[in-house]
Amino acid sequence: MSKRVLIVTGSPRAGGNSDQLAKAFAKGAQEAGHTVTTFDAGRSKIGPCRACDTCFSKGVACSFDDDFNKLAPLLEQADAIALVSPLYWYDISGQLKLAIDKLKAFSGRNLPIRESVLLMCGAVADPAKFDGAVGVYRRICQGSLQWQGRGVVLATGCSQKGAIAGHPALEEAYQLGHNL
Repeated sequence: MSKRVLIVTGSPRAGGNSDQLAKAFAKGAQEAGHTVTTFDAGRSKIGPCRACDTCFSKGVACSFDDDFNKLAPLLEQADAIALVSPLYWYDISGQLKLAIDKLKAFSGRNLPIRESVLLMCGAVADPAKFDGAVGVYRRICQGSLQWQGRGVVLATGCSQKGAIAGHPALEEAYQLGHNL
C-alpha cells in the first residue's frame, strides 16, 4: 500500500550528513512506491510555541506567522513521518525541536500520521550518546502522539560535511524507507 511520507529535516547545514541520511531514506521509500515530501525545518524560520492557545484561530495552525504554517498542511496529509537531525548536545537540533513543540497546535485534532522514524547523525562514536534524543523521540512520537515507531538509524562518527559517505547508516536508512 502506497503511503504519503513526510521527512522533516532539522539540520542548518545544507547538503550535510543529515541531508544525506534523509535522501537515502527518501530513495528507499520512493522505490517502494511511496510518495515522499521533505520539509526543511533546519533552514526554515520557525519560532517557539508561545502556549497562547490560539492555534487555528486565524485560519492557520499557528497564530504567529512563521514557517510552521507551511509544515502544518504537510502534517495533515502524511501517513508516516521521518524526523532527521544531527546530534546536538545529546539531543535533536533546536530547529527540529521548535517544529515538534508547535505540534501542540494539533492537540485534540487527529493527524493521519500513524508511523514514525528517527534518523540521526553525530560526531560521537558511541551510539549510547544518542540515548537522550532517542528517548525523547520515543516519548513524544510513540508515547504522546501514539505513532508506531518503525525504526531508528544512528550514524556515528560523522562530524565534517560528507563524513557520512560510505557509512552503513545510509543503507540502513534506505532499507527503512523501502520497508516502511
